[in-house]
Amino acid sequence: MPVLVITGTGTEIGKTVTTAAVAAAALAAGRSVAVLKAAQTGVGPDERGDAHEVARLAGPVTAGELARFPEPLAPGTAARRAGMAPVHPHEVAERAAKLATEHDLVLVEGAGGLLVRFDAAGGTLADAAKLLEAPVLVVAQAGLGTLNVTELTARELRRRGLEPAGVVIGSWPAAPDLATRCNVADLPEVAAAPLLGALPAGAGSLPPTEFRTAAPTWLSPRLDGTWDAEAFRVREAP
Repeated sequence: MPVLVITGTGTEIGKTVTTAAVAAAALAAGRSVAVLKAAQTGVGPDERGDAHEVARLAGPVTAGELARFPEPLAPGTAARRAGMAPVHPHEVAERAAKLATEHDLVLVEGAGGLLVRFDAAGGTLADAAKLLEAPVLVVAQAGLGTLNVTELTARELRRRGLEPAGVVIGSWPAAPDLATRCNVADLPEVAAAPLLGALPAGAGSLPPTEFRTAAPTWLSPRLDGTWDAEAFRVREAP
């Protein structure tokens, strides 16, 4: 799995922190890692973007982004409003493929959800994943409403001939309610893909040294971690 594309079922659900956890676990396993942010929005020229946040939390990764746009909008919209050239899926694929020749693992983080548009032609992260023939990890919310958007995302991946690598819960609450606990069993069923981890709420606020130590415990062995989906499922059962 030299390239793994990471998308979400929406925005602000823990996609960047999940990317950092995957990177940290891979680094702990002795792998070299590159992180590519396809399009960074809502960040000024001198501010730290998501790829740099991944590097801060995870450790020595090669961090990069293809473009950044000042307004916190979909990349295609943000590029148009800024009068800047948009990012195209083939550019994402080309950069990721080059990084894959130099690293054991390349993580490509999208912006928002799977079908957020990059350009006026309607290019998306899904198109980049298709060009790369890369599996796609879906970061999902924990609570009520997540089953519908997770299933829609997984169905769209399969419709496009893409492989859902699995689902990671981007922010697991300290006191999960009934719907959240039930979703531990239901998420892999609706996605028809394994549940590969659950990050505790607030994980991104941990000091980097603590984050790097804990990250493998949040992720399954498929992501270089030690997290046991069955044990978690039993523990959180209603």
